[in-house]
Amino acid sequence: MAETPTNKGWFSRIKEGLKRTSGKITEGLESILIKKKLDAEMLQELEDLLLSTDLGIFTTKNLIQTLEKNKFNQEVTMEEVKKFLADEIAKTIAPFSIPLLLNESSHPHVILVVGINGSGKTTTIGKLAHSWKKQGIKVRLVAGDTFRAAAVEQLKIWGQRSEIPVEMSKNGSDPAGLMHEALQKSIHEKDDVLLIDTAGRLHNKDDLMAELSKIIRVLKKVNPNVPHSCVLVLDATIGQNALSQVEIYKKIAEITGLIITKLDGTAKGGIVVALATKYNLPIHAIGVGENIEDLKTFDPQAFANGLVNI
Repeated sequence: MAETPTNKGWFSRIKEGLKRTSGKITEGLESILIKKKLDAEMLQELEDLLLSTDLGIFTTKNLIQTLEKNKFNQEVTMEEVKKFLADEIAKTIAPFSIPLLLNESSHPHVILVVGINGSGKTTTIGKLAHSWKKQGIKVRLVAGDTFRAAAVEQLKIWGQRSEIPVEMSKNGSDPAGLMHEALQKSIHEKDDVLLIDTAGRLHNKDDLMAELSKIIRVLKKVNPNVPHSCVLVLDATIGQNALSQVEIYKKIAEITGLIITKLDGTAKGGIVVALATKYNLPIHAIGVGENIEDLKTFDPQAFANGLVNI
């Protein structure tokens, strides 16, 4: 999995990446906290502000109720409210911070990566592969989006950059056949990880469902226990639409975890919290940039601090 975020550089990148969301929260708090004492009107305005970041109704209601219980009719400062929000949000999402762990007894550990075109799926695969390669883990990639030449070429470039083999086929060929051959080869080569890119065409959900279902059936013919992981990559900039994407992909495949990308381009960073709490799914990692190192294990406190800019 992507390395654990322990250095100050990564924390500063999270803060920088979330500045559109944190700026919105800070600006809102400045206008809300004009009065010294926390009253019902301020609580309602704060609730509306948090909902506008796509934090989710459940989490927002809990935050407001807890704040009301502890601080109602008391004097509050901007710093106190920010710290309260950061600590409570971190506490809420901490159970969902679970790295993408590999089963060491599986050679290879097969990871099916799904998500719509433009979500950052192929880039995420490249970053994961690079991280594991640095750790001495033997990785193989499969360019399974055979109908999109750009996706195949992009994965090929990632493979060349990290010196990782990439299994490809001719454009328009049956992806299930490619997966079957790739898995057999990966078993023979004793790879540690087989990372599979897939198509993400949501304009025809029936075709997408049929294709992914076929891929999973074909993989299971080689090994009934695969895929070991099915990771959904979501673009944070789409806000609430990410929820509907989870619903669609849950019907197609057994999603085992999420990776959230493009947090550096959204004012709706709260969607990370809404996704975790609504679907009870692990968040394996978050991305805050295009660089090869800009994907790291999800750190709840660092994320929550960045969300409110503290």
